[in-house]
Amino acid sequence: MKINLRPVRDENFDKVVKLSETLTDYQKKYVAPNMVSLAHAYVNGDRAWPRAIYLDDEPIGFIMVALWGDDIPKEDCPAYYLWRFMMAKDHQQKGYGKQVLDLLIDKCKEDKIKTLYTSCEMDGDQPYKFYTKYGFVDTGINDGEQILRMEIKYNKGATK
Repeated sequence: MKINLRPVRDENFDKVVKLSETLTDYQKKYVAPNMVSLAHAYVNGDRAWPRAIYLDDEPIGFIMVALWGDDIPKEDCPAYYLWRFMMAKDHQQKGYGKQVLDLLIDKCKEDKIKTLYTSCEMDGDQPYKFYTKYGFVDTGINDGEQILRMEIKYNKGATK
């Protein structure tokens, strides 16, 4: 079984939108519905990079990256911001999230990105624990959410 990222198009739009319905009530408080995320992608044009997460040929989640941000420190640029990340309830805790981040890191390397940022709520230990276990570092900055960052490593740990 292979995880891959695909554009959201007319043929998979409804399935991707309906994935939000699989989340628990607790998760729905903190994860924007995919319909809202896709609306943000539409109005943010070339800044947003929305993708459906597929397990083989089945959509199981959604990810969206901001390809630039005005509030990212200049010394960390070029940088991406992991804006949205959701996995359907039945596909959580199976290692797929890590595989998605691996694919995102590969994209960062291909695009010569120096730093990847994300943020999360701190009501409970997830997804904070997931991100820090993967390698994100807490910046100590809290703008209503905890801001996390990761330097993209190139060639045996050397940062480019």
